Amino acid sequence: MVDPTFDYQFRLILIGDSTVGKSSLLKSFAEGKFAEVSDPTVGVDFFARLVQVRDGCRVKLQLWDTAGQERFRSITKSYYRNSVGAVLAYDICNRESYEHIPEWLVEAKRHIAPHEATLLLVGCKHDLASQGYREVSLHEAQDLADYHGVPFLETSAKTGLNVEEAFTVISQNIYNKVKSGEYRVEDGWDGIKTGYFQRTGLGRPGLMEAQAHHSSCC
Repeated sequence: MVDPTFDYQFRLILIGDSTVGKSSLLKSFAEGKFAEVSDPTVGVDFFARLVQVRDGCRVKLQLWDTAGQERFRSITKSYYRNSVGAVLAYDICNRESYEHIPEWLVEAKRHIAPHEATLLLVGCKHDLASQGYREVSLHEAQDLADYHGVPFLETSAKTGLNVEEAFTVISQNIYNKVKSGEYRVEDGWDGIKTGYFQRTGLGRPGLMEAQAHHSSCC
């Protein structure tokens, strides 16, 4: 059954070392919750939420939270293939997790291929960094992101800093590629799927009104 509440569905995978804050980031975004103590992810966890991109299009995000431990890599690799993009997460207060980001980036590109991966770099635990525990500067992380051509934000699941913005940024980037034709919906690939209104060619009422308003204003 096709869900009529969204126009597109994007499947994303969160990757990075263990304990960097991936699960907390996702729970903050999907459930509005923050837990001071969080058990390490075993294998893969799943979250979902709707977001709205700039032209009023509603996107359902399927979010797969992966374990960072080496022993789970064989499990999580199978989830890359059907993802359109990846959020690369590190702990601002753990330099080693940041130094592993290039390895995670290569892994994401390799396993999401033949589709081009849309990526986002996220520095987690800004609330702790602001208390003097920072080991990775904002400037050097931004330089790394710029070098690889990847958007970058520092976030805090505890305070909510840039949590919403992070997933809106990557959703908008994927949507732009859909509209430009760089991404296409393909049978047998779950990275991007269409919702009811896109499949039937019918315009969702709210979206049609927004587009009509935009046209009348331009």
